[in-house]
Amino acid sequence: MYTEDNYVSRNKLLNGYQLSKLHTFEAAARHSSFALAADELALSPSVVSHRISALEEELGFKLFQRFHRKVMLTAEGQRVFWALKSSLEFINQEILEIKHQELSGSLTVYSRPSIAQCWLVPRLADFSRLHPQIDLNVMTGNENINLHGYGIDLTIYFDDKLPERLAIHPLMDEYMVPVCSPQYADQHGLLDKPDHLSRCRLLHDRQAWGHDSDSDEWSSWARQCGISLDACQSNMGFDRSDLAIIAAMNHAGVAMGRKNLVSKRLARHELVAPFPGMEVRCEQRYYIVTLPNRQCPKIQAFIDWVCAQAQETQ
Repeated sequence: MYTEDNYVSRNKLLNGYQLSKLHTFEAAARHSSFALAADELALSPSVVSHRISALEEELGFKLFQRFHRKVMLTAEGQRVFWALKSSLEFINQEILEIKHQELSGSLTVYSRPSIAQCWLVPRLADFSRLHPQIDLNVMTGNENINLHGYGIDLTIYFDDKLPERLAIHPLMDEYMVPVCSPQYADQHGLLDKPDHLSRCRLLHDRQAWGHDSDSDEWSSWARQCGISLDACQSNMGFDRSDLAIIAAMNHAGVAMGRKNLVSKRLARHELVAPFPGMEVRCEQRYYIVTLPNRQCPKIQAFIDWVCAQAQETQ
């Protein structure tokens, strides 16, 4: 049972872990070397070793395995190191936020690759023009990441499942529309003839809204448009929507495009939508995610800007 006595005892134990010992442990764990940690901290290797031993005695378990010329973290040491590392990163992030309560400093955005490549990145010059003191970093990936401790300020997702315990900012809706190169449309007689899709190779994002999406985009579009697709039809899959679009531009087949991401290529006639009026609204939408307790001016400036860009797009 968790009692007040346990709480007091636990805090007494925690207060016994001197900051210098934790600092020494973090350096030794990061370098996997007492000697390198000693060089960094301007201490002798024997002092480092003594501090680690004292910390292990207070904790009641070993942090390192000692060998002749090297040390290696134990399983318990690995857990303590990652907990300490995460805590230090969080503290450092909070300090940075306190120091940069203005429209300046570094801002890191994590986005799905396709919206970053096709929609976000081409617009970033405008953001830099408006906020020249903000140094923007853009990272991409298909994974939903944990914003705690990763140094990422906000994320842009495309999904129908909203994360819990985070601040959600709706960005824009999306529509599915088949697209291909003008040459491919002419070659297969596709204009206003969706039944001719049976002659074509279908291109799609296999991770459109999950790692097992496969051809769900095409299936969803066909079902809502009342069209039957051949289960044995030739197809080509990618892990990014923009790659399917690039393949379509180069006459590989018909891609299931996302209207907001292909609109400029349609306007430039690099792509055509051979079935006018047959676009389907996605259940998924784009949205921005931030930590609810990290709403500093530079984050809000980016959210306001990107939402304005989305409104202009739609």
